[in-house]
Amino acid sequence: MTSLLPKVFALLGPTASGKTSLALALAEKYPIEIISLDSALVYQDMDIGTAKPNAKELATVPHHLISIISPLQSYNAAQFVSDCLRLIKEIHARSHLPVIVGGTMMYYHALTQGLNNLPEADTAIRNKLNQLKQQNGSDYLYSLLQQLDPASAQRLAAGDSQRIERALEVYYITGKPMSSQLDHRQTLQPQLDIFSLALLPENRAQLHQQIAKRFQTMLSSGFIEEVVALKQKYPTLHPDLPSIRCVGYRQAWDYLAGTIDQSQFIERSIVATRQLAKRQLTWLRKLQPHLSIDPFSSPNLLDQADTAFKTFFA
Repeated sequence: MTSLLPKVFALLGPTASGKTSLALALAEKYPIEIISLDSALVYQDMDIGTAKPNAKELATVPHHLISIISPLQSYNAAQFVSDCLRLIKEIHARSHLPVIVGGTMMYYHALTQGLNNLPEADTAIRNKLNQLKQQNGSDYLYSLLQQLDPASAQRLAAGDSQRIERALEVYYITGKPMSSQLDHRQTLQPQLDIFSLALLPENRAQLHQQIAKRFQTMLSSGFIEEVVALKQKYPTLHPDLPSIRCVGYRQAWDYLAGTIDQSQFIERSIVATRQLAKRQLTWLRKLQPHLSIDPFSSPNLLDQADTAFKTFFA
C-alpha cells in the first residue's frame, strides 16, 4: 500500500563521513533539494569551520537551512522541525524530492519522535550559570548536575558544557530533573514517510584520519582568518553563544585569546570533532536506520544509495 504521507529521504552520518558528496552525486541523477540537518550550518559567515558546501556545490542543487541566522542568534530543534515540515511540503509542490542531509541527531530525533515539553531558555538563569562557570570552572557545573540530576550527568560527557548548562537551566526553571521530563513528549501523529540511510564507518580509525585531514584542509583554507573576521564583524560575539560553541570555533577562540598555543588548538579541535562523531554514532546505532553502509569500505556506495533512493520514491 502506497503511503499518503509526504516522502523524504534522510542521509545521515557522523561528521566527515562523506554525506555531502553522496548527496551531490544523487543530485546529478534526480531532481532533489537538500534540507540541511546540521546545527552549525545555520550560521552566516561560518563557512570553513563548519565544512559548509562551497558556492559551486550550493549552486548545483537547492539547499535549505544553510546560513539562515546570524552567529549572535540561536536555533533549536523545534524551529528545525517547523522549518523542515514546511520545506518538505514546498519541495513536493515543486515536484522535487526532499533529502535531509546531516548529523545533528537531536534535530532528527525531534522530527521523527516528537518534541519534549521542556521550557524555553531563561536569560537570567543562563547568565547566573555562566557566572558560576567563570568563577568556578566547567567542572563545577558538571558536579552540580551530578547532585541535582545524576541521570542527565551520566548521559552527558563532562566536557559537554552546552548540554550540561541546559540540563541545569531546566532544573532551575521547573524544579525537576531534566531526565525525568525527557520521556514526556508531545503526541504527534506521523507526518512523514521517511527512509533513513546511515553512513556508519566500521573502522573508527579511518574516520579519525578523515577528521584530521579535513581539519588541516580547513586551516589551509583560512579557518583562523574566518574566526578573526567573525570577531570583527560581530563585536558582541562571545564564547558562550551556541555559534562559538560549535566544534573548532571554541578552540579557535581560545587560541586567538592566547590561552592555548597552536598545537593545542589543533589537537583539541580534532579531539572535539572525534567526540562529536562518537556521539553521532551512538545516536545512529540507536536509531536503527533502514539501510547502513560503511562509507570507507563499500566500493559500490553510490549504487547502493541509488537503488534505495529509486525504490523508496518509486
